[in-house]
Amino acid sequence: MKATPVKGTRDYLPKETEIRDYLQNIIMETYSSAGFQRITTPIIEDSVNLDKSEGGENLNLIFKILKRGKKLDSALAGEHPTEKELADMGLRYDLTLPLSRYYANNRNELLSPFKVIQMDRVYRAERPQKGRLREFMQCDIDIIGNESRDAEIELILTTTKALNRVGLSDYKVKINDRRILSDIFAYAGFATEDNEKLAIIFDKQDKIGIDGVKAELEENGFDQTCIDKFIALFADGTLTLDSVANVCDASYVTELQRIIDAVTTVSKGTIPVEFCPSLVRGQGYYTGTIFEVEAAGYSGAVAGGGRYDNLIGKFLNEDIPAVGFSIGFERIFGILMEQNYSIPNRKKKIAVFYDTDTYAEALIYAEDLRNDYIVSVIARPKKLGKYLNKLETQGFDGFAVYGQEDGVKLFGE
Repeated sequence: MKATPVKGTRDYLPKETEIRDYLQNIIMETYSSAGFQRITTPIIEDSVNLDKSEGGENLNLIFKILKRGKKLDSALAGEHPTEKELADMGLRYDLTLPLSRYYANNRNELLSPFKVIQMDRVYRAERPQKGRLREFMQCDIDIIGNESRDAEIELILTTTKALNRVGLSDYKVKINDRRILSDIFAYAGFATEDNEKLAIIFDKQDKIGIDGVKAELEENGFDQTCIDKFIALFADGTLTLDSVANVCDASYVTELQRIIDAVTTVSKGTIPVEFCPSLVRGQGYYTGTIFEVEAAGYSGAVAGGGRYDNLIGKFLNEDIPAVGFSIGFERIFGILMEQNYSIPNRKKKIAVFYDTDTYAEALIYAEDLRNDYIVSVIARPKKLGKYLNKLETQGFDGFAVYGQEDGVKLFGE
């Protein structure tokens, strides 16, 4: 039997788990104090829901679950059974689709607008690499039932507050609107059915520059006249909100400017928010505002989200406004661990060693010490010095031997 975890998943040592729990608790406390309520949903979803969720590339990364019993036997009896005929469920790839189903199923029991927290594991059949796991934690807040851009403002302020509290400070919020993207492509003359392909190419601008975008558009066979008209928008180096207002519905620009101004005012300028015309986000269910948080010195987003006003309607046959923001917990955890993060103001953790005939007395002694320390009671090992070295590597701060008058000894003192 294999002792190592499945590829794309990982074990966490006690010290790592303690930090993960602390970070999750801080995020939860921040969200709860802002009036968001936590829910949980199953990790398994019906394949029909997953397949119709417009999850972009994530739809190619779903862990499928085989049918069982007679249903599986019947599917296997076919001449060339397809994946859809063999599997009827899958593991959730994010928390937005499960939330949409949850709201549709429990709508009458919920407040409107519904301000919700989800903190749970999701699964993607990724190619495992640094920063990409097959099982990972997501921390989401969503507001369902509020079509006003007030919801976006609150989500940005609440999410960045959580990021600040866990120790991430050097970042910026990038914001765009899917409808602006569509209007820009239409202005250039591209066909509507090419919007998603165009968006994927345009999303690479930060990495390959506008000249690289032009080259890739040409490589993909798009009309040269459309390409030239599109590239001409960036004659001054980039697209600002003022300039983009000339080629799209001005109300979209007004809404984005309102979000930027409100976040700037409430945060007293401490949260940098900037319009990013090439921001796309991969999920096809986004219908309006989209945003990401980018941390200085690290590639990729540490948080992201947007408005998905049509997704819940797939269950209810009516459009329900919804917008969400997800923290990339694993990426943030990785960044903080690289910075040798330690839990601030945590009680020091010590071990109390006892001999066989002093166990009861050692327990009483340990209980008294717990007013000031986190205390683990451990039978005194034969090689105490060697064991102390291991204790220190596991995050302990010191020790005491019951019966010795020198009391608690802290490492390094």
